[in-house]
Amino acid sequence: MGSDWRRSMGNVRSFVGNSMGGLRGGQNLASWLVAGTIAYYLWVKPAQDLKKEQQARALLAVADANEYVEKRKPIADPQVTGLIYGNKNRTDKQQD
Repeated sequence: MGSDWRRSMGNVRSFVGNSMGGLRGGQNLASWLVAGTIAYYLWVKPAQDLKKEQQARALLAVADANEYVEKRKPIADPQVTGLIYGNKNRTDKQQD
């Protein structure tokens, strides 16, 4: 009975060790450190920077509504610009 749980623990330790690439000790720690650093600079830091930038824009817009200018151009109506054919401005011409 006593050896069953020891064997189970050994199997669990072996599974965990193999799932982490089979590296032990300093190599395992170094590989996790490199992977964590790469993940931080590829995913976490850009998301934090974007959030800070959005908050700064929101504060700027709230501080003085007349001074803040949105950098995006407005989207034109495709029917007015002629990209969609049909009854272009028909309602404006009939009223005259």
